Amino acid sequence: MWGDLIGQGHWSGEVWNRGKSGEMFAAILTISAVRDDQGRTRQYVALFSDITLLKANEEKLKRTAHYDALTGLPNRVLLADRLHQGMMQTQRRGQRLTVAFLDLDGFKAVNDQHGHEAGDQLLMTVAGRMKQALREGDTLARLGGDEFVAVLLDLSDIPSCAPILDRLIAASAQPVPYGEQVLQVSTSVGVTFYPQAEEVDADQLLRQADQAMYQAKLAGKNRYCVFDAELDRSVRSHNARLEDIRRALLADEFVLHYQPRVNLRSGAVIGVEALIRWQHPEKGLLLPAAFLPLIENHPLAVDLGEWVIARALAQIAEWRGGGLEMAVSVNIGARQLQQAGFVERLRTLLAGQPEVGPGRLDLELRETRALKDLASVCAIITACRKIGVSFALDDFACGHSSLTYLKSLPVSRINIDRSFVCDLLEGGENRAVLEGVIGLAKAFHRQIVAEGVESIEQGQMLLQLGCESAQGDGIARPMPAADIVAWVAAWQSSPGALRGAALPSVSVPHLPIRA
Repeated sequence: MWGDLIGQGHWSGEVWNRGKSGEMFAAILTISAVRDDQGRTRQYVALFSDITLLKANEEKLKRTAHYDALTGLPNRVLLADRLHQGMMQTQRRGQRLTVAFLDLDGFKAVNDQHGHEAGDQLLMTVAGRMKQALREGDTLARLGGDEFVAVLLDLSDIPSCAPILDRLIAASAQPVPYGEQVLQVSTSVGVTFYPQAEEVDADQLLRQADQAMYQAKLAGKNRYCVFDAELDRSVRSHNARLEDIRRALLADEFVLHYQPRVNLRSGAVIGVEALIRWQHPEKGLLLPAAFLPLIENHPLAVDLGEWVIARALAQIAEWRGGGLEMAVSVNIGARQLQQAGFVERLRTLLAGQPEVGPGRLDLELRETRALKDLASVCAIITACRKIGVSFALDDFACGHSSLTYLKSLPVSRINIDRSFVCDLLEGGENRAVLEGVIGLAKAFHRQIVAEGVESIEQGQMLLQLGCESAQGDGIARPMPAADIVAWVAAWQSSPGALRGAALPSVSVPHLPIRA
């Protein structure tokens, strides 16, 4: 200060002073030198400006920026700083720290049943109890909602941090009085440690702990789970593959191949089944087993299913323009069928190809075990049938559930599972089961198609059992759309290896059906 006054003639800065009441106050002090005509300092003039209120507002803003307004705990911003400091300290000391992600179980129900005021009271009380369960030097922060994070220093493994985790879970589970009522929740905790074999940052630690917390919820809640690096790698790999499929759909890398379906007795081509393939830029042509299981129960399954229908309709129109009338069967999953607005979306796709009659499209319902509400599904299928689109049950077996679907759903056809056809020639129980399935289909007035026909002998046996329609590699392997026209012409110009016109008709009696 004196150096500035002597050298520059003035000084300004923040000081603390004591007022007449004896209370300390913050002020801005400005001192200026008063000089005479010869430049000699004769006196100094000081100006005090009380900034106590300004300092209080600064502290309030600082606290608002770093602390949660409801619970008084550090917020996300301060947590990031504390976690970063803890990681640096851990590296210097050669120790480990624990990051625990906590999510209250049942908090939403409290809000819904008792109101947000009750929820806020619960959060404040539980936050205070959990904070008391920690040691000095540990940090408990609130991320928002009912999510909290604890940073525990100098704890290297589960045995060392288990007592604290147990205290946190117990503290959160204590009843909270609220008026005449008692509120209560539990807590699911995900745990991870630092450092790790691979370099990780603070955001990755939080993500790991969050993922472990969800595993704790899946395991039954009110417990803690430790982050599983192997599971994480699996999840990341799965997500990366999902992203590859999403990219492939946008890049138009998927193609449809078509497998003919024929009448074994007359030799007539009665349609084709559309089978999706992935023309991968690096791996070549991939079969459905390489990617469809990845998107089961994922929204991508609906997007890809819709693409298949649209592409199949466009192909029907293209064949029709070239003089080939061809019906196409498309596989459809339970998720897609039960998607809100499915019928209207189907109408839109059909309207996009006005030259294609709806009767040329056949939807084969698979994943029947995922059908949730048979009455609702029945209504959807009925609405589609009114448009003119027919339905089939794919991979039909002989279990109780298959019989339920056969009785309940207004489908036109069943596709006999290839596993029955594969062992058909062995006779015995398998042949009896197949004969029963065919009998059931006829009793319910459903058409029948046998899938997976590989040989003339299988085709002949199917005819003897009363099944006249079939598809399989023994008839034709799935092929690109461009090859279908030539194949149909070649098939129709020759006797057809699997035709059974010389075989006599075989009557298969209907099996009695018990309600």
